[in-house]
Amino acid sequence: MMNMSFERKLAIPMEVKEMYPVTADMEKIVEQRAIEIKNIFEGKDDRLLLIIGPCSADNPDAVIDYITRLREVQEKVKDEIFIIPRIYTNKPRTTGAGYKGLLHQPDPNAKPDMFKGIIATRELHMRALKETGFSCADEMLYPENHKYLDDLLAYVAVGARSVENQEHRLVASGIAGPVGMKNPTAGDLSVMMNAITAAQHGHTFIYRGWEAHSTGNPLAHAIMRGYMNKHGQSMPNYHYEDLTHLAALYAAGEFANPAAIIDTNHANSGKNPLEQPRIVKEVLNMRKYNNEIKKLVKGFMIESYIEDGAQKIDGGCYGKSITDPCLGWEKSERLILEIAEIL
Repeated sequence: MMNMSFERKLAIPMEVKEMYPVTADMEKIVEQRAIEIKNIFEGKDDRLLLIIGPCSADNPDAVIDYITRLREVQEKVKDEIFIIPRIYTNKPRTTGAGYKGLLHQPDPNAKPDMFKGIIATRELHMRALKETGFSCADEMLYPENHKYLDDLLAYVAVGARSVENQEHRLVASGIAGPVGMKNPTAGDLSVMMNAITAAQHGHTFIYRGWEAHSTGNPLAHAIMRGYMNKHGQSMPNYHYEDLTHLAALYAAGEFANPAAIIDTNHANSGKNPLEQPRIVKEVLNMRKYNNEIKKLVKGFMIESYIEDGAQKIDGGCYGKSITDPCLGWEKSERLILEIAEIL
């Protein structure tokens, strides 16, 4: 016996895609951006990737407002920076208690509704495409849900608590676009490198009730997000020695397209979002000093929203995170323009 009840069978991804189909114009945007992103990871395009946006996509209208602002800045820096907005639709609190993201609760103040959540996540990514021309990034918290969004996404992240999970690794091996593997919360980079190795190779496994075969994902790569030591203290891993060590780990193995994205929040900033601009500038200086680091570090992941900081779910402040604190819009815009100048 299982200690759970089953409420209803949910629509499969194919049915949801038929209900909310991608237009030819949207498909063209996704395909063109996928080519450009692939060229960046393969070293054919030296623009910097900026995966930037709210910790959690809690309010669709505020998220689209934020991404619309990003579009204006993208036009100003398009020769130096390629922006991928973050639309994280199933972002839970660390303990799993309370709010679990748009997928679970399209209305943060209402009870969970998984079908409404599936529709809300697809609609939000489609709105971003239609209204701003951006295909976006999302976290693959639940591997079997990836098919609901796989025709819309530009980038997929596997979180620090998921990177050791076999299903995440195997599903990542069957994704066509870049998948970033975060280092685990305990900081052992060998765990992350094993995940990248697994994702870059083909596998046979069970997926959504099917026997599935993947061919491997040559764009699977590292995300350095800092870690927690045995005393529960945040420890950064974006420093010079960390990045040269990561380069050596890549060199010691057989990897396609060695690459790293630096997550400037989480344990790297001690969850102080105002530290993110400093971290970005430090890493940009390292890229200038060391060509190996320049080739390795393809970009940054930044938690940013309309307002600085965070609030409780019922805080009522438009565009302010209800999960991790974020960098506000004015500081974020200034940072993007400063990055373009440094480059």
